[in-house]
Amino acid sequence: MRKFNINVDGKNYVVEVEEVGGVATTPVVAPVASTPVVAPKATPVVGNGEPFKAPMPGTVLDICVANGATVKKGDTILVLEAMKMENNMTAQKDGVVTVAVSKGASVGSGDTLFTIA
Repeated sequence: MRKFNINVDGKNYVVEVEEVGGVATTPVVAPVASTPVVAPKATPVVGNGEPFKAPMPGTVLDICVANGATVKKGDTILVLEAMKMENNMTAQKDGVVTVAVSKGASVGSGDTLFTIA
């Protein structure tokens, strides 16, 4: 029996392997790939006002208003595709909108989509 330490998804395991026949060979050690450095996500520039956060991860399909436009409560600001469905993101109050994302952008749950001041 030979023992090996194996790391799978950050968890270490000790594995015992029975050697069956054959000629013993010198183990080959593969080079360890370095972990890529991921840059932190840039903070979008948003206006002063009440932020509207993405309720789910998705892709911005369309932006229905321009930055600085005056909107009324219930107006559609942008369309977010999530789980193969188009979801209208609407103004939660009257005010001036500042859009923090661009068309085609992928957003995560909790990312700021726009603000209304």
